[in-house]
Amino acid sequence: MTDQICTHAHAATPAPAQPDRPRIYVACLAAYNSGCLHGRWIDATTPDEIWEQVRAMLADSPVPDAEEWAIHDYEGFEGANLSEYASFETVCELADFIEEHGELGAKLMSHFGDDLAEARAAFEDYAGEYRSAADFAESLHEDTGTQIPESLRYYIDWQALARDMALNGEIMVFQTGFDEVHIFWSR
Repeated sequence: MTDQICTHAHAATPAPAQPDRPRIYVACLAAYNSGCLHGRWIDATTPDEIWEQVRAMLADSPVPDAEEWAIHDYEGFEGANLSEYASFETVCELADFIEEHGELGAKLMSHFGDDLAEARAAFEDYAGEYRSAADFAESLHEDTGTQIPESLRYYIDWQALARDMALNGEIMVFQTGFDEVHIFWSR
């Protein structure tokens, strides 16, 4: 540990409202432990490009011979969680997944305990986007050819049917907007 006192802090650059790509803030731990904020926002492009940026950030550290780093912040991951010591391969894989699936991808990640492989696999059982789970249940019955007399149609509680399907573990329902739900068949 160094006795050097940091006379200025290297603060993170302000984050834009909407980043073009998910990104991470990587901090120099030697500077952090010396009371300085020194780090860099880095786009989650490729592991090699992130490493190059981290090496440059550490070389610019106010603490000589800085080697250790940690992810102290991140943005653009739609609420998906990243560990401060996540590998850059994991960071890039998650960034690609979130760019492809957005908020829905983050909700799947959360549902599967941050397991990216499980979240990816869930899309094999994607049933589609609907205005509501009730619309899904009604559409399912129409698609299966179930004939419901018009005089009885208004007595069917499609919302209750969809809720029961979710409670029974038949489907998973993720809401991403006011009239936007995504349905997945459960495994």
